[in-house]
Amino acid sequence: MAHPKRRHSKSRRDKRRTHDNLSRPNLGLCPHCRKLKLAHMICPHCGYYKGRQVVEIEPKKKKEKR
Repeated sequence: MAHPKRRHSKSRRDKRRTHDNLSRPNLGLCPHCRKLKLAHMICPHCGYYKGRQVVEIEPKKKKEKR
């Protein structure tokens, strides 16, 4: 197998890694409930998409104190 004859510098290594970062997802406001949601997806809070209700969301139950 081939091995490098010389060691690659730290700057050369870092130049290669410049595109390995992650980007934040583009979040927009739901026009119905005004909470953040992913674009082109059903709102996980109210179940609306493009102005009409697609999924009926049940309200979350609060935890009982013991």
